[in-house]
Amino acid sequence: MTTLRVRPALSRNSSSVSPTPPTAASVDWAEIFSTVGEGALQRELDGELPVEAVRLLKAEGFGALRVPTAFGGGGVGLVDLARLWIELAAVDANLPQAFRGHFALVEDRLWHHARSSDQRVWFDRFVAGEMAGNAWSEVGSDIDLPRTVIRPRADGSWRLDGTKYYTTGTIFAEWADVHVRVARPGHPDEVEDPTAIALVDTRDPGVSVTDDWNGFGQKGTGSGTTTFDNVGVPADHVLPFEERFPYQTAFYQLNLLATLTGIAKSALADVVDAVQKRTRNFSHANAPRVRDDAQVLARIGEIAAAVYAAEAATLRVAASVQAVADAVLVGDDEVGALVEASEIESSTAQVVVSELVLRATSDVFDALGASATARPLALDRHWRNARTVASHNPRILKARVVGAHVVNGTPPPYAWSIGGTRRRQDWTEKAPQG
Repeated sequence: MTTLRVRPALSRNSSSVSPTPPTAASVDWAEIFSTVGEGALQRELDGELPVEAVRLLKAEGFGALRVPTAFGGGGVGLVDLARLWIELAAVDANLPQAFRGHFALVEDRLWHHARSSDQRVWFDRFVAGEMAGNAWSEVGSDIDLPRTVIRPRADGSWRLDGTKYYTTGTIFAEWADVHVRVARPGHPDEVEDPTAIALVDTRDPGVSVTDDWNGFGQKGTGSGTTTFDNVGVPADHVLPFEERFPYQTAFYQLNLLATLTGIAKSALADVVDAVQKRTRNFSHANAPRVRDDAQVLARIGEIAAAVYAAEAATLRVAASVQAVADAVLVGDDEVGALVEASEIESSTAQVVVSELVLRATSDVFDALGASATARPLALDRHWRNARTVASHNPRILKARVVGAHVVNGTPPPYAWSIGGTRRRQDWTEKAPQG
C-alpha cells in the first residue's frame, strides 16, 4: 500500500466538504481505504451507492492528489496515483471509476496551468474537496454531435439544456464535465463546429441526477442520468474541445486498467481467505486439506500471477502517460509522439489486462466448492465488475488498433466517441476521393 501526504480537509467523522483549502500533511491512505471498504460488500448486496465513502475520500483530499503542493494538493505523480487507484479498487471497485471524470478534469486544468493559464481557482476547489463528474455520453445522438446544447445569452453567459447518460460520479459531485453542442443563431441548424466542454455547477436547480444505471456490475459508480434544464454556465466555464489535454484517452483507460487490477487483487484476497478457512473437501481431492491440494494451489498461483502482470502493465501505462504530462512545454511534434506512444501502451495493456482479470475472477470458483456461489458472499461481484469495466472502449477494437500500428504504423484514434452512425452509403458518399 502506498502512503502519500495530503492533509485531510476535514476530520473523518465530518459530513461535509471543507470550505477552506487545507495545507499539506500526512494521510495514511491504507487506513482511509480500509475505512471506506468496510461496508463495500453490504453496499453491493443492498444496491446502495457509496455516498459516505465518497464523502470521506473528498474530505481527506483524495481528489486533490494531483494538485501541486504549492496550491495545497498532494503533488502526486501518475504512477503513484495509479497505485492508489489499484488499492482503492481492491476495497471497493466502484470508487476509482466514480472519480475517473474528476481526475480527468484535474489533469486538464494542470495541463492548462502549466501552459500559463492560471487555474488556481480550480485548484482551490479541488483542494477544498469539490469533485467533478463525467457527463459526455448520450443515447440517440450522432457520433461527434451531442444533442445536449449550449446557447448564448444576452449577458455573455450560456444556457445549457439536454440529457446525458452514464454520467459516472456526477451524482456525488459539485461539478459536471459536460460535452456539448454549441448553437448560435445564423449558423446552419444553429450548430457551430467544433463542440465544447461546459463545466457545470451541479448545485444549480436546473441540474437533476438520477441513479438509474442498471448494469450488472459497477453498480455503485453513480453512472446514472443527468438532465440540464435552463442551466446557466459562465462564459469562462465553456472550453473549446480541441484544447482538451491531449492524452485524455490514455488517461481515461489508465483509470480502468487500475480498476481492473484492483478487482483482481480483491478476488485473489477473497479466494486465499476462503481456501485457508475451508474444511469441507471432496473425496477425490489431492490432499486431506483444501489448502494443501496441489491443483487448488496451482490455480491460486495462476490468479496471483495474473494480478502481478496486470499491475505491472498498468504501472507501465501510467509511466507512459506521465511522460506526456511532463512534456507540457515542449513542441507539438514531440508531444504528439509521446501521446501516440501512450495510446498504444494503454490499448495494448487493455487487451491483455482485460483477459487476465476476466479469467482470474472466474477461476476463483475452481478453487472452491459450490457453496462459494452463495449470494451473501457475492464472489460473483468480481467477475461482474470486471466484465462491466472491460466492456468500456471494447478491447476487440483496441486489439485492431494495436495490430494496425505494429504492422502498418497506423496512428491510433485519440478523442473518439460513441453514438448513432450514418448508413454505409452515406459514409461512402462523404468519403474523400483519390
